[in-house]
Amino acid sequence: MPDLPFIFDPMTVADIPEVMRIERRVFSAMWTSGIYHREITANPWSHYYVLRPTHPDLPPILAYGGVWQMDKSAHISTIATHPDYQGRKLGSYLLIQLLIKGEKLGCTEATLEVRASNYPAQKMYLRRGFEVAGIRYHYYNDNGEDAIIMTRPTLVSEALQAELTAIEADLQMRWRRFSLSPPA
Repeated sequence: MPDLPFIFDPMTVADIPEVMRIERRVFSAMWTSGIYHREITANPWSHYYVLRPTHPDLPPILAYGGVWQMDKSAHISTIATHPDYQGRKLGSYLLIQLLIKGEKLGCTEATLEVRASNYPAQKMYLRRGFEVAGIRYHYYNDNGEDAIIMTRPTLVSEALQAELTAIEADLQMRWRRFSLSPPA
């Protein structure tokens, strides 16, 4: 297990208020707390996770995301990083963890939708093996923006583990200051 100041942990109902605080800051078209509650407690095909800090100087949740098992496709339903911690590879780490979860559920490919204007997210998905597959016109109800449909055509355990190991090494260097024990 790498020495990182957070763990990949299942999302719980108790996490929803903090998830909603991040949701309000990150998304213009937000999910509701009721949607998250239903996804966690009543949808057998959904799996939601958080990056939970192990260091007291960090916010209660650094990132969160979900994956739906849709036959042989792992659909990334949502993914978000705390706004104060974006650009630190947390999204990539979480994405790969969600893809590994999907592969363990028997999925052989992955899909997602991303706003046409969200270039940083698109760039991350492209770096993580996703390809543009199409457009959902006027997909987002807050402003009618299009969604780019992206797919990762294969989920192979060994390749995902290699990606995760590389990201973990990068994260260990980036987050080293949080891995040190606090002064007595």
